[in-house]
Amino acid sequence: MTDSFRREGEYPQEHRPTQAGAAYPPPPSYPPAAPGWHEAHQPPVIRGETVPGARPDGPAHAAAPAPRAKRPVALLAAVALAAALVGGGTAAAVQQLMVHQSGGSGGVDGTNVSRSTGSGTVSGVAEQVSPSVVRIDTRTASGQGTGSGIVVTADGEIVTNNHVVDGAAEVQVTTSDGKKYPAKIVGTDPDKDLALIKLQGASGLTPARLGDSGNVRVGDEVVAIGSPDGLTGTVTSGIVSALNREVKVPKSEQRAPQGRRQDGGGWPFSFGGREFNGDTGSDTTSYKALQTDASLNPGNSGGALVNMNGEIVGMPSAIYSPSSGGSAAGSVGLGFAIPVNTVKADLDSLRKGGPGGAGSTADGFGTSF
Repeated sequence: MTDSFRREGEYPQEHRPTQAGAAYPPPPSYPPAAPGWHEAHQPPVIRGETVPGARPDGPAHAAAPAPRAKRPVALLAAVALAAALVGGGTAAAVQQLMVHQSGGSGGVDGTNVSRSTGSGTVSGVAEQVSPSVVRIDTRTASGQGTGSGIVVTADGEIVTNNHVVDGAAEVQVTTSDGKKYPAKIVGTDPDKDLALIKLQGASGLTPARLGDSGNVRVGDEVVAIGSPDGLTGTVTSGIVSALNREVKVPKSEQRAPQGRRQDGGGWPFSFGGREFNGDTGSDTTSYKALQTDASLNPGNSGGALVNMNGEIVGMPSAIYSPSSGGSAAGSVGLGFAIPVNTVKADLDSLRKGGPGGAGSTADGFGTSF
């Protein structure tokens, strides 16, 4: 038996004569009840839609709806689900899902991963900055030495520590791709332990991005890139351990009785009234350094200390190396770097020769070095 659904007043009542024995539809066994307010005003339920909830301020139902025939299970399940979703936290969850699907805010994006390249990880920083860090080999009257440098222009300007090139008669630079260039010293500043050299015949190099050391904070992650003991492009990582450490170093290697090459340790320096890695001598200079626990060794001098955005924040210049006699010791997590703001402020002066003058007439040397 099926029901016929009509809204109140939708069709006029018709009285048609019926033939005997052929009445259709058959008369109900009881007189139909008059439609109540709820039935008269509720829109018909369409399959696949949910039933709108009753307004709390609406009138009470006049009477329970008349018994209805069974409906498909799917429709009943949909109605039950809609009723369950009306209350509590489930409604909020549905709202968030709908907002997310429509592209609005309020949902949680499960793919919220940084898309920046070359920053945020040690491997990313190393990949980005390594092409901007070079190895520097020098030949002096007392022997040979190795240090590092930072590329500042595409045509081959390299900034490094003064003590890396001090007294050098010949300078050779090896870039990250293995190419070798002769170089000459442009300017030096012994008071700041800085120097500028220029490669001969270089072009298309990758200049480093010089950051702001004024924004560095204790605990910041950093990456050190250099050539310790001649191992080109070595990468280590750590944190900034302290700020404004006053480090004192000799202005010239030639005035340091126990220089970095003779005792197997690092470049001599003093801190807190104590001497480290040899005697600094009487002609010294001091600067406020960044302290880091990133592994630094002899040969890292003049290289790069980089933040996680791939910006240079310091230049490693001194390490504590507890070696004695001729034995060399590795890093013990006490390294010091010249803040990059000091480097940036001195570049124009270095391009003009610097307070220390050119310091050398080195023009580079051949491949036999």
